[in-house]
Amino acid sequence: MTVATTNTPLLERQYARLGALLIAPTIVVFSLVIVYPLLAAIYLSLFSIYTPTLEGDFVGFANYWDLLSGREFWNSLRVTLVWTVGTLSLQIVLGVGMALLLHQNIWFRSLARSLVLFPYFLSTVVAVLVWRWLFNDLYGAMNHGLMQLGILDMPLDWLGSMPNAMIGVILVGAWKYFPFVVIAVLARLQTIPDHLYEAARIDGAGPIARFWDVTLPQLRSVLVVIILLRAIWDFKEFDLIYLLTGGGPVTSTQTLSLLVYQEAFALNQMGQAAAYSVGMMLVMLVFMLVYLRKTGGR
Repeated sequence: MTVATTNTPLLERQYARLGALLIAPTIVVFSLVIVYPLLAAIYLSLFSIYTPTLEGDFVGFANYWDLLSGREFWNSLRVTLVWTVGTLSLQIVLGVGMALLLHQNIWFRSLARSLVLFPYFLSTVVAVLVWRWLFNDLYGAMNHGLMQLGILDMPLDWLGSMPNAMIGVILVGAWKYFPFVVIAVLARLQTIPDHLYEAARIDGAGPIARFWDVTLPQLRSVLVVIILLRAIWDFKEFDLIYLLTGGGPVTSTQTLSLLVYQEAFALNQMGQAAAYSVGMMLVMLVFMLVYLRKTGGR
């Protein structure tokens, strides 16, 4: 008994060393891909740096003053919020509606569940090429169909004028990412107890009443997580918007991600771009804190 008691602290130290050894690779990778770029961005934001040479002078917080006093950051933040709210709202509506449909006992349900994931798995470049063809103002299928239905009298410039460009970008974003909502909501729908619906039917509740009184309360927790996750991902979206409009017309669809790219590689102002990226990170930090609070830090 004495020997076992004496060896207990030694075993605990050995397990602690083993645990530290096993987690060390994760810490190293995390430091290389998260911590170092973050510290480098903060460091670069204190300098006026010319991108091709990465050389420049120390300017302190001048880049941040330009960020706060200029119009570019606030205009791009407004555009980013419009894009995020617009596309996220459509994703939730389409995702929940499609999940409810696929939860019913319909023909070819398994095939339909597979096909609904197609936009999410499709390459962004391929999806954008298809949608740019659909939106083309001369021979696009979108204008042709609307003119055949009598909704339009003449072709509409979808991606070259406002507010059409923003509407088009939001539609493509919602189409591309709503399958994520479908997957999450459908998984939750399959765990809702049937006796809740039976009790609602006995009380005389119709389909709409059962949705508001049974389905929606059961989906509330998963919808909160979905909304927060998709808000974070949509807020930092770059490739889809860049490939569709490049931030145009002028800067009407230029989000914060595109603004950082524009400053760093078009205007060659890496220091200012770093300051914009730090400002963007602080805004996203708010979303992250809300997400961690809602999920209990898990």
